[in-house]
Amino acid sequence: MLRRIYCLVPDVEVARRVVDDMLLARIDEKHIHVLAKRGTPLEDLPEATMRQKSDFIPAIERGVAQGGVAGLLAGLVGIALTPGAVVIAGGIILASSLAGAGIGAWVGGMIGLNVGNTRLRRFEQAIDQGELLLMVDVPLARVDDISERIRQHHPTAQVEGTEPTIPAFP
Repeated sequence: MLRRIYCLVPDVEVARRVVDDMLLARIDEKHIHVLAKRGTPLEDLPEATMRQKSDFIPAIERGVAQGGVAGLLAGLVGIALTPGAVVIAGGIILASSLAGAGIGAWVGGMIGLNVGNTRLRRFEQAIDQGELLLMVDVPLARVDDISERIRQHHPTAQVEGTEPTIPAFP
């Protein structure tokens, strides 16, 4: 299980030093993400992907749940309105629920790509003022160690907390 550490730094140079420290601490580069104001040259820093910048994953989760419920209700209505459908009621309910969940996931994902990540709202003002947000995914056992390492080597960096759990899948 990984936890995401959020860290605000004042400029690209400090961000580069923090990233270098994370690499020396054996944090893989794919677990380090930098988010900056649009137009800020990040050079060789690992830029945050659309998955970190957008609300894609939470939107898919909401879409699956809402689409599954809508599909279930549509299946129940279909059974109620179709004479003789009681024989295959389970199949109809299952198929309509799965179809609804699939469509909900697709629509939710499309909407989520166009919405900023709701978990990053508290950092928007700092990013707009030119600060950079570092998101570092670390094993649960190393959260305190890595946070302290950031504070010791870079006093201008502010560790702004952690996110509870990062999914294991990419």
